[in-house]
This record gives sequence, structure tokens and C-alpha cells, in this order.
Amino acid sequence: MVEMQETAHILNHATEKSLILLDEIGRGTSTYDGLAIARSVLDYLHDTTKAKTLFATHYHELANHVEELTQAQNLSVSILEQEDGIVFLHKVVHGKAGKSFGIAVAERAGLPKEILYQAQKHLQYLENQEKK
Repeated sequence: MVEMQETAHILNHATEKSLILLDEIGRGTSTYDGLAIARSVLDYLHDTTKAKTLFATHYHELANHVEELTQAQNLSVSILEQEDGIVFLHKVVHGKAGKSFGIAVAERAGLPKEILYQAQKHLQYLENQEKK
């Protein structure tokens, strides 16, 4: 609720001269609710306020949608994939991320190996279901 109130305040007071930094709008709700809210906020900022905005999100669907917007662009952090893991190159590049690195980040954060193993299995299952 607090995040939604903060977002509402930002949107209700934003102007074309505003600089807005948003992170993970829609988290804490169901996937579809969150995605719908995030996309609607993105469209509102693009079409109505026209404020300069940095909009960080985990929704890949939004990255695809940005490609349809005339005054928006995707940026991502460059990552080097290696056999023993990933390396964050601390470089912002044009374009959307090619895939999610959530499990690799969870590993770096120290989650137990059995959780990472199960998460990888669940991810493969979900990705296979999405392709059907």
C-alpha cells in the first residue's frame, strides 16, 4: 500500500519538467495485476506527463512494450556469462536484457544450493509451459 501511495503521489504531481525514478512498480501484487499496473503507469508517464523517467522493472513484457513507444528506450546492465557464473560489467547499454538472471543473483546472495537447484527446475518447467 505504501508503494502505491507513493506512486500515486508522484503521478498526481508530475509535470513535463519532472525527473521521476521508479523501481519495480507493481511488485507485491499478483503477476498479472502488477504487470497491468506497471504498464499503465509507464503509458501514463509516456503519453500524459511526458516526464523524464527512469523506470526499472523485472517485467520482460514491459521491455517489449517500450519498443512500441516513440519517446522511450530500453537500457540494461551489461553482463558476461561464464561457466562459473555471471559477471556484472557495471556498464549500461542500449537494449533490453536478453534474459533474466534472478537465479544467478540469488546464488550470489547466498541462497542455499538446494533452493537454487529447485528454483532452476521450476524455472525450466514454467518456461516450457509458456512455450505451449
